[in-house]
Amino acid sequence: MSDTPPLSLLKRGLHRLEGLPIVGPLLASVSTMERATLAVLGFIAFAFYLFLVVADEVTEGAPGSLDRDILLALRNPTDPSDPLGPPWVEEMMRDLTALGGTSVLTLLTLAVIFFLILTRKRHAALLVAVSVAGGTILSQGLKWGFDRQRPDLVPHGMSVYSQSFPSGHAMLAAVVYLTLAALLARTQKRTRVKLFLLGGAAVITVIVGISRIYLGVHWPSDVVGGWALGAAWASSCWLVMLWLQRKGEVEGEANGSGGAKDQ
Repeated sequence: MSDTPPLSLLKRGLHRLEGLPIVGPLLASVSTMERATLAVLGFIAFAFYLFLVVADEVTEGAPGSLDRDILLALRNPTDPSDPLGPPWVEEMMRDLTALGGTSVLTLLTLAVIFFLILTRKRHAALLVAVSVAGGTILSQGLKWGFDRQRPDLVPHGMSVYSQSFPSGHAMLAAVVYLTLAALLARTQKRTRVKLFLLGGAAVITVIVGISRIYLGVHWPSDVVGGWALGAAWASSCWLVMLWLQRKGEVEGEANGSGGAKDQ
């Protein structure tokens, strides 16, 4: 048996494949594709699958033991009305959950839309508006469709007015922050800056979801479903934006980068 390291064998195998008349050109064409696009497609498929798994559990009826265990783990064992930690932690969670609220997300989205219009990226502005509005309609439609009741296991840490699944705060935070981070990332050349923007958006989205669980207004499965569907929606809108940019129907990142002269 040859003692050639596995990595060397793998490299030899790839070289032989590249030499074949059909496989070689195929591998070359794949290597020129945008790897990020392929990765995002895989992520979208996984996120939608995760949402469907969670949704299937929700339709079976009462919340599962994991939902209940996590919710109770964040409360004083002797007093379910008392969240873990000092009073300032609960107040901080209310502040953080506002980052996924309708008012904050609406103001942020409008600010970005007007900025894009001012920089003569009207089609990009329209795409942002459609992405956020579409995500909002999808979230509300699913809430009415599943009609899941809010947790009654612990007292709520703030007022709520709609159904529980999926979490609108978690989903719309993912839609808005990930969409805007993707737009900003397109203006940057350095990979680490792109990762910082996307990572920051993901962190904010996660924090918003955790705050909803901590305040007792959502089951953990509501938040996971919101995260999954929101991330899948934002990623899908990002791919649509890239496709339209390549067709010239949406302004690319270089257009208007120098800015128009003030009139």
